[in-house]
Amino acid sequence: MTGGEVTNGAPAAPHTLRSIQEMLGLGRKVILNLVAAGFVVPVRGARNEYRFSFQDVVLLRTAYQLRQARIAPRKLLRSLRLLRSRLPQELPMSGLRIRAVGSDVTVKDGQAQWEAQTGQMLLDLEVTGAGGNTVAFLQHAAPAAQTPAAATAAQCYELAVSLEAADPHAAEAAYRRSLDLQPAYADAYANLGALMCEQPRWSDAVPLFDAAIVRCPVVALLHFNRGIALEESHRADEALKSYLKCLRLEPGFADAHYNAARLLELKGQQQGALQHYSAYRRLQRSP
Repeated sequence: MTGGEVTNGAPAAPHTLRSIQEMLGLGRKVILNLVAAGFVVPVRGARNEYRFSFQDVVLLRTAYQLRQARIAPRKLLRSLRLLRSRLPQELPMSGLRIRAVGSDVTVKDGQAQWEAQTGQMLLDLEVTGAGGNTVAFLQHAAPAAQTPAAATAAQCYELAVSLEAADPHAAEAAYRRSLDLQPAYADAYANLGALMCEQPRWSDAVPLFDAAIVRCPVVALLHFNRGIALEESHRADEALKSYLKCLRLEPGFADAHYNAARLLELKGQQQGALQHYSAYRRLQRSP
């Protein structure tokens, strides 16, 4: 992402300020403020207008959402600038996990996680909520204080939830025990698959979600998480089908619209991508 060059509308930077507004549902002033702050450096077109790359779109969305998380502007700007300086020029920003953890910005790239402002490596003891390319964990109640030896599927599930941060291997075993006791336990499938993806074990997560969908075919979240695992396994066409299936079951699943739009755009299907970006924008504006 470099600035100062004229693209003449080249495919490398196909998006205009107007199309960015339509895709992300952000106002012109918000986008220009993010550009002025240095979050992205768009190139100039033949008429000196701003032209944005696909990576710029993803970074604008990330910067906006982190600002909504009330990260201090100076810290956010320093973090993203340092992040950009640490990455190869061709690495897509969409391939990273960028999130707010407390008042800090953390970045996860494969198995490595670091604090964006200092570059300090971190232990991955946090889980993120649903959003964009982050696998969703379900909301859950507080775990039971004790789990009887003859535990039920629900008790095994609650035990697994309580173990995720401290002992993920034990948590996985507890989720699997829960599924042995109740093979159509959608929540256990969702959390176990998400736990695998966080490690990351995409190739293990895909068959798990395949089995989950056989047992629980109408749970939209399972199709969405399966799409994430497929996408990370470089199976984009299958991932797109999973996102679209998720949307047939739950048309208001905003992040499925966004991910479907990204993949359609990469396939050159601009009209379909814009439709999903527009749906995402409408859902983001909904109360």
